[in-house]
Amino acid sequence: MKLAVLKETDNGETRVAVVPKSIKKLKDLGFDVVVQASAGSAAAFTDDDYTNAGATIATDNLAAMQGADLIVKVNPPSDQEVGALQKGQIWMSQLFHRLNEPLVKALQDKGVSAFSLDAMPRISRAQSMDVLSSQSNLSGYKSVITGADNLGKIFPMLMTAAGTVTPAKVLIFGVGVAGLQAIATAKRLGAIVEATDVRPECKEQTESLGAKFISVEDDGVKTEGGYAKEVTDEYLAKQKEAVNKSLAQADLVITTALVQGAKAPVLISEEQIELMKNGSVIVDMAVAKGGNTALSKSDQTVHHNGVKIVGVSNFPAQIPTNSSELLSRNIDTFLGHLVEDGAFKWDMEDEITSGTLIVNNQSATA
Repeated sequence: MKLAVLKETDNGETRVAVVPKSIKKLKDLGFDVVVQASAGSAAAFTDDDYTNAGATIATDNLAAMQGADLIVKVNPPSDQEVGALQKGQIWMSQLFHRLNEPLVKALQDKGVSAFSLDAMPRISRAQSMDVLSSQSNLSGYKSVITGADNLGKIFPMLMTAAGTVTPAKVLIFGVGVAGLQAIATAKRLGAIVEATDVRPECKEQTESLGAKFISVEDDGVKTEGGYAKEVTDEYLAKQKEAVNKSLAQADLVITTALVQGAKAPVLISEEQIELMKNGSVIVDMAVAKGGNTALSKSDQTVHHNGVKIVGVSNFPAQIPTNSSELLSRNIDTFLGHLVEDGAFKWDMEDEITSGTLIVNNQSATA
């Protein structure tokens, strides 16, 4: 079987789906791996690294795709790549299929099968294959570093002959994978950390990391696939009341709240931003899905009433070496789940396979 690894074409994307360290495992599964020239260069993996690991190099994406059984990429295919797909081929990448029905239809019309890596179910046995979790972990770390870079003060308490520097106060919205890593990173840097989430079960996790959990009294918010479902206006009003005091005292606010398959909820209004201290910073990790604040703009820093609102749409691309390594490990583990004795064997009764196989030949399955 031939596996093709393509170079990313999205603006600002620096990751690669497969790193040289995964080539041996893929070959052991029965794949001959072809990598598009310079696919890994932005992540510090050279073509020589791939050839030394046992892969071959193709001059461009079309040459890599020619005759491939499986084509792997981080992000959805370009129009050119969709056009070049041949009936019977298998595509694997993040597809964000719930928000991209025309792409699903195009793949269906091409007669290919397509796995959406971002559709991996949030179950224990799929954790090692979950690209959203691995990338969110790194994003949570990087969001704190970005916040620290934009803040005009340090995180830890510092006692000097000239006096004592008080520690920074950090407030985090959303205690999922990214939020937990943000809490841990901010605590390691010496900040006082508070966090809030619509899911009451996050209280114990927050406190286990040494942060304070801000509870919102509610009947309980439903979750789906590890994500909160869309919250009500009544809940958002209660949350505002609960967090406004902490928001007014915070030096750094990090927002991570996402709703699967929908626009991100606006958790911080313009009015609330105006409650914040002069010189404080918001890092909006949900800006690619619309943002968690009323003023966030994708890949821009907005200044409002003395507050910086930093919107970063792709934190993993800022740390591409580690992001690619984890992503590649997710993919080679997933392929180990799908391949047996050198051939694909899909068990459609299996939640991992059925949940990620978005297009099966000419039938859309999700």
